[in-house]
Order: sequence, then C-alpha cells, then structure tokens
Amino acid sequence: MSKKHHKFDYFDNFEKQAEIAVEEADLLVEALENFTKADDLKSYMDRAHQIEHRGDEVNHAILENVATDFITPIEREDIIELAKCLDNIIDYIEDVIQAMYMYDVHIIPEGTKEFADLIRKGTGALKKAMGDFRSFKKSKKFRALVRDVSDYEEVADHLFLKVIRTLHTTDRNNPMRAHVWSSVFERMEKCSDACEHAADTMSTIMLKNV
Repeated sequence: MSKKHHKFDYFDNFEKQAEIAVEEADLLVEALENFTKADDLKSYMDRAHQIEHRGDEVNHAILENVATDFITPIEREDIIELAKCLDNIIDYIEDVIQAMYMYDVHIIPEGTKEFADLIRKGTGALKKAMGDFRSFKKSKKFRALVRDVSDYEEVADHLFLKVIRTLHTTDRNNPMRAHVWSSVFERMEKCSDACEHAADTMSTIMLKNV
C-alpha cells in the first residue's frame, strides 16, 4: 500500500506564526514588568530568541512547501508575503528586547509598558483574525477582526508621538537617554506597524479571492 501524501495546511501554519507572535509579545510585557536592571534582560533575550527560532521553523516550512506544491489554496506570492509579514512581527519584538539589553537601559520611561501592552493587544487581535482567515470567503466577522488590528496600530501611533515628544522635552538635558529610548520606541512602533501590515495583507488576499 502506498503512503498517503500529507497535504500541508498553510492556514494552520499561519495560525502557528500568529500564536508565536503573541507569545513573543507576552514575553516583552513580562520583561518590562519585572525589569530592575539591564542585565536581567539577558535571560529574556535568550527566551525571545528561542521563540523566534520556532517562528523561523514555521516560516521555513511554509516557504519549502509553497515552492513544491502543485496547487496552493491562495496565490503563491500571497502566501510568501503573509508568511514574511508574520515572521517580521516576531523578529521585531525580539529586537526590542535586544535593544534594551544592548543599550544597557537603567530606567523604563513612562509609556513603555503601555506601548508593550498595545503590541500584545495587536498580536492578539491578529491571532483572532487569523483564526477566521481560513473561512474569509464566508466569514461575517473577518473584516471587523482585521479592523481591530488597525485600531490598535492607530492608538500606538498616537502613543509613539507622545513618548517621543516627552523624551525630547523632559529629557532634553539627557541626550543619551533620549537617543536610546527614541531608538527603542521606534522599534516598538515597527512591531505595531508590522501587525497592521499583516492584517492589510490578509485583507488584500480576501479581496483578490472573493
């Protein structure tokens, strides 16, 4: 008897990527809540890299299969783009933790934990939307779930303006601190932007396939 070929499930793997992004965001929030000194971030940085590695494995599996599968559920370039978007979110969140460790931060400015929580909410909203993505042709709530991701990104944009202005007004006599945290906040904004980019990619795929 011949072995039955196992069909690769792209939607399952997109969901895995979204779940890993949430896990990485949870770790960022935990790292900030427990922060006392930069050296403490080393263990979180190691854990973040382990999570990121698992994300890479899922991403590689998607790319390997899309290169060889004769038929795919959506266009190949859309699969590749969405996988890349989700992989970027995981990478960017890891980069925030690495930056805080690398810059040897000593304080956590006001707004940092709020920003991390918005990233967590954004990845959580993306995970919910991804859970409905498989049935986007029939789903009545998919559009609303995708909009939720964009809503969190918009809040994050406003917060970014606020925290950067605060750095360059209240911390203008400490240019190094302003520089370091501007860099960290820019990385955090990239996380929120990446969530929205993934949601926009899902919306585009939906419009191309309905």
